[in-house]
Amino acid sequence: MSTSQRKMIQKKFKIRSYKLKSDALDEILRFAGEYPDDTEGEIIDLLLDNLQEESIKDSLVDAETVRRVIDPLLRASNAPEESTTTATSLTVLDAFLVPKYRYDTVKKQFIEHTSSLPVHGEASAKTELYRERYMLLKQRVSRAEHFSRPTFDAEMSQFDNDGISSIQSLIVDIGRKWVMGVISQLEDGHFYLEDDSASVEIDLSKYKITTGFFTENTIILAEGKMQNGIFQVITCGFPPLEDRDKTLKTHSGYDFFGGGTLTKEETIRLADLEIQAVNDTFVILSDIWLDDEEVLGKLEMVLDGFESVEIVPSLFVFMGNFCSRPCNLSFGPYSSLREQFGKLGRMIGNHPRLKENSRFLFIPGPDDAGPSTVLPRCGLPNYLTEELQNIIPNVIFSSNPCRVKFYNQEIVFFRQDLLYRMRRSCLITPSKEETDDPFQHLVYTIIHQSHLCPLPLMVQPIIWNYDHALRLYPTPHTIVLGDKSDQKVCKFGGTTCFNPGSFSTDSTFVAYRPSTQEVELSAL
Repeated sequence: MSTSQRKMIQKKFKIRSYKLKSDALDEILRFAGEYPDDTEGEIIDLLLDNLQEESIKDSLVDAETVRRVIDPLLRASNAPEESTTTATSLTVLDAFLVPKYRYDTVKKQFIEHTSSLPVHGEASAKTELYRERYMLLKQRVSRAEHFSRPTFDAEMSQFDNDGISSIQSLIVDIGRKWVMGVISQLEDGHFYLEDDSASVEIDLSKYKITTGFFTENTIILAEGKMQNGIFQVITCGFPPLEDRDKTLKTHSGYDFFGGGTLTKEETIRLADLEIQAVNDTFVILSDIWLDDEEVLGKLEMVLDGFESVEIVPSLFVFMGNFCSRPCNLSFGPYSSLREQFGKLGRMIGNHPRLKENSRFLFIPGPDDAGPSTVLPRCGLPNYLTEELQNIIPNVIFSSNPCRVKFYNQEIVFFRQDLLYRMRRSCLITPSKEETDDPFQHLVYTIIHQSHLCPLPLMVQPIIWNYDHALRLYPTPHTIVLGDKSDQKVCKFGGTTCFNPGSFSTDSTFVAYRPSTQEVELSAL
């Protein structure tokens, strides 16, 4: 076997979030060598399908595991002809495994952070959090048509910053200028705009704004002029959005989303499979209170309904909270909650078609059991879910937020009461010129900020070293915002964004068909 074949196998395993020991790779090479060269890729895909069906928890695969999967394939004469399973189309990515990139302003490119990231970062990590958010949007704005157009004749030299002045230059520049920076409150009652050069106090008393929620920590573009040492804002808005395809073309070869990079041929193949997967459905429910018998009864009605359909959903997404009251220090014994997860497992087990053919993804809510309320949140503790895992083999307990890759489609799940908190933290009354729908304002904000939660850290703490796990860059195809507010769907800039609503409160949920990005708002 050539080096290229070894690399191909390792790459395919990496895409499925597996790492191979050397003895495991040797076993796979011997297995693949028994088949024609032109079927090698299909054979490795088949091996990976069966490996994922084994529900192996350890991402590091050894030779014994490979032999256990290969043996039944060798015995089955039609093994290479078998159709792919749901597992082939779906990859779940934990927030703590998302690759981290920082933008190098000198090299004008992204550099991947390869060393381990401690949860408790040093003080400098907090500064880097803001700087990296700012630089991410600044390099995006530099390609925006409005700010890259030459000021005078096209043959004349263009200035750096593409028509955007640095805040430091406002000291000597006069007249109306565009500046870009982070809104901060450095003194009580006085707001400032900060960039990587300086900060300036801003006056927002005479302004015109675009759609969105303007809170502390959001990054804005503002047009105005200096008066008595204060920047008088005339108009301001969020940095312009960039088309996803343009972003990917500019930064080809980077694995921003996670799950590994693909060759052009693999991307085309997966795109074809995604188009054909018209029967795949995701059922998404938020706020499933396991300690409420009425809620469990409603959930059983949902499972009964999908058990009887011709083609069962490929994925159920259960988003927290999983308890009607916060799981904090005053919560009491967790043994009852553990029993309730076991009860849920038995309920799912009573639906054999769902148990056999569907996968179940659990994402914790803001008040669920865990080390803290800081984001990103790790998956639910094993102590609570162990009994459910023993009953249901196709279950995944992931982080909040969580990323799912369906063939080529990138989907982000986030469970947080974000709309309420963004509205409370607003510095400026949102504009009603384009829309008066708060959910549309929320979607506009997070997409333009390229961040799931652009709130002040005092309002929503974030692990400094893992702020990148909340980025929305490039803009994903679909964003699911689990929120207590009414269910909504909004399509903006090529992205489908929706809120399934609160199942415990309103009996609402969503059936999503990823192949067509069709959202069906449902309720009991």
